[in-house]
Amino acid sequence: MKIQESAENYLETILMLQQQKADVRSIDIVNALGFSKPSISVAMKNLRNNGYISMDSDGHITLTPSGREIAEKVYERHTFLSTWLADLGVAPDIAAEDACRIEHVISAESFAAIKSHVKGTSG
Repeated sequence: MKIQESAENYLETILMLQQQKADVRSIDIVNALGFSKPSISVAMKNLRNNGYISMDSDGHITLTPSGREIAEKVYERHTFLSTWLADLGVAPDIAAEDACRIEHVISAESFAAIKSHVKGTSG
């Protein structure tokens, strides 16, 4: 289930927005990411065509089960890595930036090993 980093970021953003508000629309993603409306429109079309999101007639975006699975995986990696780096003494803004880059390239095996190690040493 390898998809482009940009698609992962869009799915993660939709998940985070859904945690804040009931209905997510393209304009919410524009505001969250600071990209242009046409760019978001193209991205949403691609995500819809690939079965990661659905959009109703009012423009409300919903993650499909496969889209949610990817979004939750990326979000877990992001939050875990951000926290871990900050706990190591990295400034929170840099930790969040670095986590955003790492979350897309780290293998499932390496992430599981880091997570297991951190949880084993911290508690």
